[in-house]
Amino acid sequence: MRVVQQDIATLDVDAVVNAANDHLWMGGGVAGALKRAGGDEIEREAKAKGPIKVGEAVVTGGGRLKARHVIHAAVMTQFVPRTSGDAIARATRSSLARAEEIGARTVAFPAFGTGVAGFGVEECAKVMVAEVRAHGGAVEEVVFAVRGDDAVRAFEAAAR
Repeated sequence: MRVVQQDIATLDVDAVVNAANDHLWMGGGVAGALKRAGGDEIEREAKAKGPIKVGEAVVTGGGRLKARHVIHAAVMTQFVPRTSGDAIARATRSSLARAEEIGARTVAFPAFGTGVAGFGVEECAKVMVAEVRAHGGAVEEVVFAVRGDDAVRAFEAAAR
C-alpha cells in the first residue's frame, strides 16, 4: 500500500476506482475527473451496466486514461449523497474482487465518500485500509490517491 497526493486520473496503474453513485452517472469529484481525462465513453459504458446496489462494483474500459480499466464502486445512491462505513467497506471489497477478475495487479483508490457524501476522512482511511489488508488476492499494489494533507496523514496513519 502507498499513499499519494495526486489526481487519480493521471496514475499509470492497471485499474483506477471511481467513487460512484448507484446509477453510475459521472458528474463531479473523482468521477468527473476520470470522465474529463478518459472520455465520455467511460460513463456511457458504466451507465449501461447500472443501476447497481450500494456496495457493488462494475468494470469499464479506461478510455484515454493510462489505466486500462475503471472500477465503478457505488458508495452512495444518486439521490441521497450520503454513505456509511459499511457501504465503504463493501465497495472496497467489491472493487478488489473486480480487480481480481480482470487480472489487475495495481489498483488506485480515492478516499471513498469523503467528497459530496461527507464521510470523515480518518474513518474512511481506517475502513478502506482494513479491507485492503484483509484481501488475500493477487493484487500486488494498492495506491490511495487522495487530495489534501489531512487525507494523506489519515491514510498514512491507517496504513502503519
